[in-house]
Amino acid sequence: MDIQDIDHVELYVGDVQQSAFYLCTALGFRVAGQGGPETSLPDDRSLLLRHGRIQLLLTSGLNPRSAAAQYVARHGDGVSSLAFTVADARAAFEQAVSRGATAVAEPVTHTDGESSVTIAEVIGFGDVRHRFIERHGERDQFLPGVIGMLTQDVEEGDTLLDIVDHVAVCLPAGTLAETVRFYQDVFDFDQIFEEYIEIGDQAMDSKVVQSKSTKVTFTLIEPDSTRRPGQIDDFLARHDGAGVQHLAFLTDDIVGSVETFAARGVQFLSTPASYYDALQERLGRVDLGVEALRRTNVLVDRDHWGEVFQIFTRSIHARGTYFLEVIDRHGAKTFGSGNIRALYEAVLRASESPATAG
Repeated sequence: MDIQDIDHVELYVGDVQQSAFYLCTALGFRVAGQGGPETSLPDDRSLLLRHGRIQLLLTSGLNPRSAAAQYVARHGDGVSSLAFTVADARAAFEQAVSRGATAVAEPVTHTDGESSVTIAEVIGFGDVRHRFIERHGERDQFLPGVIGMLTQDVEEGDTLLDIVDHVAVCLPAGTLAETVRFYQDVFDFDQIFEEYIEIGDQAMDSKVVQSKSTKVTFTLIEPDSTRRPGQIDDFLARHDGAGVQHLAFLTDDIVGSVETFAARGVQFLSTPASYYDALQERLGRVDLGVEALRRTNVLVDRDHWGEVFQIFTRSIHARGTYFLEVIDRHGAKTFGSGNIRALYEAVLRASESPATAG
């Protein structure tokens, strides 16, 4: 299956304006389009946000019967759909269904002049859907006739983020292996990394799957049910099932981006001084320098190809589930196990000391 990249991510939220305000003021997204009853969305209000090549579609339900309202009632705000860019949406949809995916929406084409977008949907993990998006004509058009595009100012601000680097997904215990097989069998993904992490008497298992294009990457995580329940179990309980734990946005200047975002009010998870004290011995010299990383709380690790720098926001979700990541790759293609462990420990510290700002 020819999956090219992530076209967009849709989030169902309780208050679309409030969610957009945070993403725009804190992380530099801009409102590029909007939709509602006036644009053939009778039950919803949507705002399209863009930053770099990232597209986030925020949707709130206008009545309790809407899918968005029902999702928020069950899960709180969260990712409802991860859309794949494909050359032929109908062929991708038919192939996915023939391989065992559950159909949600048959292919439909939306047109506006010379622009057209064909969209179809299947279920991925939990109740999160995957859309197949086939675009022709004007690339700026998001969904003709459904999302009205807004005129943009010439000055759009700094572009600090580029693409969705990867998506982290929490799964119920015992479902990791079957979920990996699902993405391998249905979407032709490859497994590129795996790691079993033990923190005290808690543990989790993770596997990373990736599209043939290498542009779509999912980190799939399940708790070890034989160990004491931990933060993955907490997510599953608070979210009420499988779901997206975090989206990771790629930057080419993580230190500068973190400093900018922090100045705008974004709170990041803190890292103890001992992490940086031991960094020289663990990794030797790193590209960005230990003191810059210490100052910004950025984590660093290394794989066979290079270094990866990561930092995670403190969750502002009402249930403390969903959060964001900023990542900078200096040649690295996967993830170092040290950063996975450091994230687990950072989230654990944050849950134990919620008043401590990163």
